[in-house]
Parts: sequence; structure tokens; C-alpha cells
Amino acid sequence: MSFVDEPVAGLAILLWAADPERPQLLATPFFHAAAAAAMDIPVEIYFSARSVHLLAPGVAAALRASDRHAKTVLDAMREAVAHGARLYACGDALDAQGIAPDTLIAECHGRGGAVQFMARAADARWRALVF
Repeated sequence: MSFVDEPVAGLAILLWAADPERPQLLATPFFHAAAAAAMDIPVEIYFSARSVHLLAPGVAAALRASDRHAKTVLDAMREAVAHGARLYACGDALDAQGIAPDTLIAECHGRGGAVQFMARAADARWRALVF
């Protein structure tokens, strides 16, 4: 059984307003990523602006969407990655936030920024979400 009538090449997710200072907003993008990846849709998540802090060691592991939610944001990220999602950090955002690229968590697949995300968003075979 297919959940998608017309196959897509993938889903690109841009984390723009996903700020570690607002943890209640952080689980949802990763739940959507995990769901799409579990449906065999390739998923790429692009971390921009302050969301790149989630890729720094210890940050996402210390955050929960709510006190009632047992999973940390890092747990949600790892679940998405376990289903096949790929995480990319914007180099300009890393520079702007003072985060060294060689210190990122192991789940990060490398760098990817505006050009890569826009290439996906402009491709009619891909879908894009912005959080």
C-alpha cells in the first residue's frame, strides 16, 4: 500500500525558526521527517539560522518539546536519521553562530545551505517544508 498517489523524489525540510530557545517547536519537524522517511521518501533536513545549535553536542540532548514528552529533541533527530533522513548544517549559519563544523554531532551528514535547499525546493519532483 502506498501513501503517496504520485511518487516524489524527496522531501527537503528547512529549519529556519526552529530555535533551541523555543523547544516546544522542535520535535515536530523531526517527527514529520521520520514519517516521510519511513514511507521510503528520501528526506533532507537543512539547519539554518539558530537551528544549527541543535547540531552542537549536548544541545538537542538537553531539550524536550514539553515536560510530558519523554523523548529529547536529540531522540527525535536520531529517529528521523534511523529512518533515513539526512541532516545538513548551513556553513554560513555555523559561522554566524560561532559553531565550528568539526564539533557537530555524529548524526550530521555534512554541510548544506541555501543553494542545496533551493535546488530541492525548485525541483518539481521534490516537496519542501519550512519550520
